[in-house]
Formats: sequence, C-alpha cells, structure tokens
Amino acid sequence: MASVNPVGDRPEVRIDRSDVGRRVSVRRLAEFVDDRPVFRDSIGVLTSWDDHGLTIVPRTGDPVFLPEKLLVAGKVVPPFPARRAPLPVTGPVELQRIAGRGWPAVEQEPLGEWTLRAAAGFTRRANSVQALGEPGLPLPQALAAVRDWYAARGLPAYVEVLSPGSPPALVAELDRLGAGYAPTLVRTAPLAGPARGGAGQAEGRGRVRLARTADDGWLSVYRRVGDDPAVEEAARQVLNGGPSVWFATVPGAPGQPPLAIGRCVIDGAWACFGAIEVQPYARRAGLATAVMAVLASRAAEEGASGAYLQVEAENAGAIALYDGLGFTTSHTYHYALLPQG
Repeated sequence: MASVNPVGDRPEVRIDRSDVGRRVSVRRLAEFVDDRPVFRDSIGVLTSWDDHGLTIVPRTGDPVFLPEKLLVAGKVVPPFPARRAPLPVTGPVELQRIAGRGWPAVEQEPLGEWTLRAAAGFTRRANSVQALGEPGLPLPQALAAVRDWYAARGLPAYVEVLSPGSPPALVAELDRLGAGYAPTLVRTAPLAGPARGGAGQAEGRGRVRLARTADDGWLSVYRRVGDDPAVEEAARQVLNGGPSVWFATVPGAPGQPPLAIGRCVIDGAWACFGAIEVQPYARRAGLATAVMAVLASRAAEEGASGAYLQVEAENAGAIALYDGLGFTTSHTYHYALLPQG
C-alpha cells in the first residue's frame, strides 16, 4: 500500500486547523483497489481538527471523520447559495409549534393539546405553557393544573398567548385574570433575503465560524444565562436542543471574547434565527448580517427555504435590521401570568 505524506508536504491541502468552522471541500484516500488508490470527496462544515483527525458535517447524513494522514486535498469553499423560493405556507399555530421544537424545554409534559414547559427559569419561552388547541379539561380546571404544575417547580405560571391562534375563550379568561408581558413579533422571510446579507458582506462572512454546540466563548456573549449553575445547565440543554442546530461566532482577538454570535435551528423548510448578539464596541460593522448570512446559507444547504425569528415588539433596532433583510410580521404572541391561588 502506498504511503501518505504529512499534510504539510501536500500542496493541494490548503486548509489547516484555523479553518475549523468554515465550509470546506476535502478529498480523502478511502481504499486501495488492485493497488490503485480510491478517493472520496466531501463538502461541508469543518467542525473539528485535532491530533486524531478531521470531522466534516456534510449537507445531509452523518458527520464524516477522516484521519489527517488520509487527507489528500482540501480548500475553503464559498457558502452555499440560497436560491429564491417562495415562503413556505405555514399558519401561525404550526409555526409556533415549530418554534417550540427549536427551543425545547428541559422538562415538557402534555396537558391535552397544550404543552407544559420548564427549564429552571431560563427564558419565558422555555418556562411557559404553550396553549395551542384544547387542554382536554374545562378551562378553569386546566388553568388550575397549570398553576399547580409550575408552583411545584418554584416557577411563575406563564401562558403563551398567540394572536391569532389561541382559543378565544382562553384569551378572554386570561385578559380577565391579569396583564400580558413581553409582546413579541414573529417575523418571516424567504431564506434568500438573510442569506444575501447586506452590501459588502464578503469580508464579514469570511470571519464567521460555525459549530454544532455553544462553547464557553459563545455563552460569554449571550446575555441571558446569568450566574446560577442550574440556570446555566438548563440554558445549555435548551440552546443545544432542536432538530439541526448551528452556532455562529465571529472570533475576537486572541484571548478575547467573540465579537458576535448567532444561533439557527433548521426544521424542514424553516430556519429559526436567534441569539444574534454583537459586542457594543463591534457594532455598525455589519457583523450581525454576516452572521445571519452564513447561518442562512447553511440552512439552505440543508433544504430550508423560509426564515423566521422572534423579536420583542419594543426592540426597534433589531426590527429595523430585520426589515432590511426582508422580514415581515406573521403573527404576535405575549405571556399572561396566572395569579397564584
């Protein structure tokens, strides 16, 4: 069997460990047939490279691992082009269910067609009942069961109220019981919009790195975790949960936290964008749109054609950013806090 030289001696290998997180094309020695080498090619995100070898996550299927000594050629390739396609036809209720899968609570329990969710208090979304459909009980009994379930976990009892989408009787009862909190817009766009990004984004996109999990650097920029170890553990489970999750990072200077981050969950035709954060000193440089563009390209590579996100109605800066990428409002929701007792 022929020998394989180290990577440094192979001029066709134009990637190294600094390219982890980028989209690459690699060729590897797969086997020998009749003393002739057989090669296989892979295109995908380079998610790791250590002394054991490289891992590539292709468009579909399982990650591909190859020992470094079998690497014959490799190069960085441009992001997958998101083609223009119509927005998927999905109503508010179904889109909200998709959003729930993309932000899965640590603990979930059905109550009829409702879903009770808890995650140590990490975000209202993961610590509220998703009241879509019927609870299988008379409404007063259902709300009492919700209160008891959250009280047993030391959490306030929040109900997610969809407009349009929640049952009218539920909306009327919650309006009677108390005020709403955190009105939120659910905005959608064809995926080609965020994939294109803003003008002059080529350099910014080249700085973005993708990963399958949120590391400590990513979490240091995400501002919603806090210092409680139980909340941090719950946050890691929620953030890393979902059908196909990707995390984007724009690295800072050596030893410094990232300049920008983002998260995307791909679920069939839909890609959810969230946790788009930019350090205050790095803003107005197009990093937010660069992060979204790279995540959107990966989502398109996995077959998505629609993008959605959730933004609080008072966040004018984020809404303006998303307006520029073609997002419009699909529906709204808010949380109603059930009184104790």
